[in-house]
Amino acid sequence: MDLLHSNGVLIIQHLQRDYRAYQDFLNFMSHVGDPRNIFSIYFPLWFQLNQVVGTKMIWVAVIGDWFNLIFKWILFGHRPYWWVQETMIYPNQSSPCLEQFPITCETGPGSPSGHAMGSSCVWYVMVTAALSYTVRWKDKSAVTLHRLTWSFLWSIFWIIQISVCISRVFIATHFPHQVVLGVFAGILVAEAFEHTPSIQTASLRMYIKTNLFLFIFAIGFYLSLKLLDIDLLWSVPKAKKWCANPDWINIDTTPFAGLVRNLGALFGLGLGINSEMFIMSCKGKNSCRISFRVLCVAASLATLQLYNFVKIPTHTEYLFYILSFCKSAAMPLTVVALVPYCVHSLMRTTEKKLN
Repeated sequence: MDLLHSNGVLIIQHLQRDYRAYQDFLNFMSHVGDPRNIFSIYFPLWFQLNQVVGTKMIWVAVIGDWFNLIFKWILFGHRPYWWVQETMIYPNQSSPCLEQFPITCETGPGSPSGHAMGSSCVWYVMVTAALSYTVRWKDKSAVTLHRLTWSFLWSIFWIIQISVCISRVFIATHFPHQVVLGVFAGILVAEAFEHTPSIQTASLRMYIKTNLFLFIFAIGFYLSLKLLDIDLLWSVPKAKKWCANPDWINIDTTPFAGLVRNLGALFGLGLGINSEMFIMSCKGKNSCRISFRVLCVAASLATLQLYNFVKIPTHTEYLFYILSFCKSAAMPLTVVALVPYCVHSLMRTTEKKLN
């Protein structure tokens, strides 16, 4: 692994030295790959366009990030910004200098990359969903258009994935092999859900059972290894020790923070889809109207941006996890049930006044 890591450091140094002019773009692409964007941007857009795709997107994101957590605990992957400080392979204390950025100091293990995995799985869902509309075209000119669309969308897919991967390497938060592993792991998870139609008809009980299984397995795995004197939170002290600026350390990047965030999102989706508000609004006559969907998308995006202003206190770790779960559950619940119900009620009231 030392050879793999040392070669990775050379690539990071090359990127930081020769592609400094693209720093703003690469930082932006790192934000594009942030798994939290799935819940606040991609999901609100797609759920109103196609509820099947939107539902699949949340399942893929949650299960993909859960697997990412388990893989990270198993693989014990180092991150470049602390590895160069602790490795003994460089003689006479001549360790390479890697520049750090405000988004560098993530506290979890590094392999596989969560950003690369989350980005690849959600974009895979979006591309396959878009192509499913064109595959039905039968005439010759439409087949040609489908092939062009196929080439265009998959080119966009790989351009985005490569850009996200380079950005994560550039900021020294991942080695190259970690982002490559993340991309292909994300594709595998997304492809698996292409063959899992049962999630579309899952009851609230199924959502709760799934949440409990994911939580109990993760906690059980953590406690089992702790009994063997294996600390799965070994990366947190390293991040705090070697981060260039203590203010860049964020509790939101710890392994358990991601776990409760995803469990909250899945629970919120299950609660919303199985609610009366969802049935009345998204299954009623207004659901077919373009105006209804556009209003829902606009209102959902605006409301979720307001959620970003809600700052969860971090002084108490357990309180942070509880409030993070509640906030994450509220986001899909808002998109699936609250906003559509309000829009539905508003349109119905308007129609009554006009009549």
